[in-house]
Amino acid sequence: MAFIGIAHISFVLLLCIALVGCEANDKVSVVKDPFNAADALAKARGIARGKVDSNVKVFNVLDYGAKADGKTNAAMNFIRTFKAACNFHGNAMMVIPQGNFLIGPVIFQGPCFNPSPLIIQVVGIVKGHPDISEYTGGADASDWITIQSVDGLIITGSGTFDGQGPQVWKYNDCDKNDDCIRMPATLKFNKVSNAVIRGIRSINAKGFHIFISNSLNFRIFNVHIIAPADSPNTDGIHMSKSSGVKISRSTIATGDDCVSMIQGSKDISIKKVRCGPGHGFSIGSLGHYEDELDVSGIVVKNSTMSDTDNGVRIKTYKASTPSKASGIIFQDIIMYGVRNPIIINQEYGSQSKKEPSKVAISDVHFINIRGTTTSKVAVSLLCSESTPCKGVHLRNINLEYTGEPKSDVAYGSNCINVDVDYFGIQNPPPCK
Repeated sequence: MAFIGIAHISFVLLLCIALVGCEANDKVSVVKDPFNAADALAKARGIARGKVDSNVKVFNVLDYGAKADGKTNAAMNFIRTFKAACNFHGNAMMVIPQGNFLIGPVIFQGPCFNPSPLIIQVVGIVKGHPDISEYTGGADASDWITIQSVDGLIITGSGTFDGQGPQVWKYNDCDKNDDCIRMPATLKFNKVSNAVIRGIRSINAKGFHIFISNSLNFRIFNVHIIAPADSPNTDGIHMSKSSGVKISRSTIATGDDCVSMIQGSKDISIKKVRCGPGHGFSIGSLGHYEDELDVSGIVVKNSTMSDTDNGVRIKTYKASTPSKASGIIFQDIIMYGVRNPIIINQEYGSQSKKEPSKVAISDVHFINIRGTTTSKVAVSLLCSESTPCKGVHLRNINLEYTGEPKSDVAYGSNCINVDVDYFGIQNPPPCK
């Protein structure tokens, strides 16, 4: 994005300085109860239904001065509420009640002192400040709501985070500028571990809806992510340098990847997710940065895709530094009217770069993928000349072509620099 912000000190920075809350105190040790994901999910479900344990102290944003009028910037009040809940030496819950709340960019900074996961109950509607000059752009302070350095977190409820993206999408020029500045993510999690996100809605994000980085052991369950199909770079869930992330029983309909996994994503599980519109489930782009971390242990399973621009894909930049992507499974996926259903593309990015990708792709399985497609090339496996793909398996692929009937192009597959093992039904016909 080539927008020029007003020269000012970031509101986020001023808030953090005012509250002395943006620097973690490494000298303090907190005894945490062992994290149990099943118990945390059950607790999140109960809280959403109004069942809160009597030993949980409630910190309501209204009690810290927030106004539910949708006009008054309540960022300072939200930070004060979070800080009070986070610093409480007992079980705590921050509550965002019924009403409309407007907030600019905030950083909720840990570590926290609660023995059990800190709870954030979202009932009302939280709207992002529409003025893009409020956001610094670029690094950690560029996003809307950042939660950082927290071990043990539950975000639950039926509330909505409204990024008010239509106000700023016009400033996004990433489709023609490789050096663009990404728009603010709605929810950014950095160095967060043992977390559950359940039941919330995210609509019209300025950039990514949910961004997970440098984090461990996440559960995302029954979330609804919505933005128009033409909204730019509004990935539903984007992650990097994170492991143990499980996403299930969620709906993602947006303008970019439903889920995107870049460098350092390991042991990721995506199951029973409805995707579309959007750009599908993507591993990559990889090879975009120097010395990238490997990607491994990705499973996308039992999911449905409707009217997406891509299906399941792995994409890497040309002229990349060496890294690996391995142990990848796309299984039991139903597609309706999906363009480009199965893709490996190691020629992503600028066509002016001639050096092939050095990302080594191996042990990739496409299993039981069925439905309809509007693309004549339904399976496209374009691998690197210098590091050909290894161990690519296609088993029971049954995709019916439902596109333009008058097209003279044969329905089929395209494979370059890859040896493919085929098993069972193959529709389109396999590469020869």
